[in-house]
Amino acid sequence: MYAAEALKMEEPGRIEPSASLSARDFGRLSRFIYDTCGIKMPDVKKTMLEARLQKRLRSLGMHSFTDYCDFLFSQEGLDRELVPMLDMVTTNKTDFFREPDHFHYLTHTVLPEWVKRHPTGTLAIWSAGCSSGEEPYTLAMVLSEFAARNPGFDFKILATDISTRVLDKAKTAIYSESQVEPVAIELKKKYLLRSKDRASGMVRIVPELRAKVNFRRLNFMDDDFGMREPLDIIFCRNVIIYFDRPTQEKLLQRFHRNMKSGAYIFMGHSETLSGLDVPLVSVYPTVYRKPR
Repeated sequence: MYAAEALKMEEPGRIEPSASLSARDFGRLSRFIYDTCGIKMPDVKKTMLEARLQKRLRSLGMHSFTDYCDFLFSQEGLDRELVPMLDMVTTNKTDFFREPDHFHYLTHTVLPEWVKRHPTGTLAIWSAGCSSGEEPYTLAMVLSEFAARNPGFDFKILATDISTRVLDKAKTAIYSESQVEPVAIELKKKYLLRSKDRASGMVRIVPELRAKVNFRRLNFMDDDFGMREPLDIIFCRNVIIYFDRPTQEKLLQRFHRNMKSGAYIFMGHSETLSGLDVPLVSVYPTVYRKPR
């Protein structure tokens, strides 16, 4: 009964535009977010969480965060509101060719070695925490360039995120010209399509590249990632910084189980595996390898 009432839309003028998030409700939400997706919500994030969830209160016609929490934690709320809530609270920051030395190491060290062992194989790579698609499409460009120089080499990219909102954007593969500024001019000519409306300043990834990337939603807290086969390379950069150390260790152990012998994992430059009980070996700054 309460859930049905909570979903009833009110007149916009009657909704309090700035309902405040009490310490009690913040505690309820932060614990729930941590248990659900592993993301830490310390007290300093209270203002951010309040601001982001205001949109959900307005959308549901609710007057208070207490009402919102009561609905969210009901069975109907979990079914209908969990994903929109997580979309609001997750942080998604990425760029094309972010941390470019990783792509240099991938092209000049990892891929040549892989081809020697698999002359005609298909490389399986996972962009974990792909956000709005810039990283997997960067990988698709880099791997396509390598494939052009190495006949017989092929690849497939899995790209996942917990946010359906950013995954929808990634699937459309439409970006502003300012967003693709880091892409080299020769790659822009090959892999980007300009809008017919030149004044829009928008471009789109070419269909051939889009076809190489499979997007799906994945929660790192799931026991089973649903991988059909072990991976050759994982890019999980600037993601684990949002988790505490026990959660980081648990997550990396799951990554390890889904990696082939000798596979690589690329982390963000602000991340380290130091002190974590994970059988991965450092081979390059923030690049680790599963021993053979």
